[in-house]
Amino acid sequence: MLMTTTPTVQGRTITHYRGIVVGEAIMGANLFKDLFAGIRDVIGGRAGAYEKELAKARQVAFSELEDNARALGGNGVVGIDLDYEVVGEKGSMLMVSISGTAVSLE
Repeated sequence: MLMTTTPTVQGRTITHYRGIVVGEAIMGANLFKDLFAGIRDVIGGRAGAYEKELAKARQVAFSELEDNARALGGNGVVGIDLDYEVVGEKGSMLMVSISGTAVSLE
């Protein structure tokens, strides 16, 4: 499925707007990952454990977005917007929310 942040697709015609679709994923952070990420933040470098969790959450949210677009009869999603939030007690969970418009492309 073609997915883009732009409102149109170059070289393709949008024949039908199917509706707004959303994909969401909430992932819990592991205590040990938090500990090691905190140490890494102090000594510098990248927090690989968080990057992996973020990538996993994004993948789940995109998969859900695609499933929802197909359910509406779309073969593409345009105008995609990604939002990242920390939720839960003491920011213990990561939420990725992706929205866009399901379309039929010619």
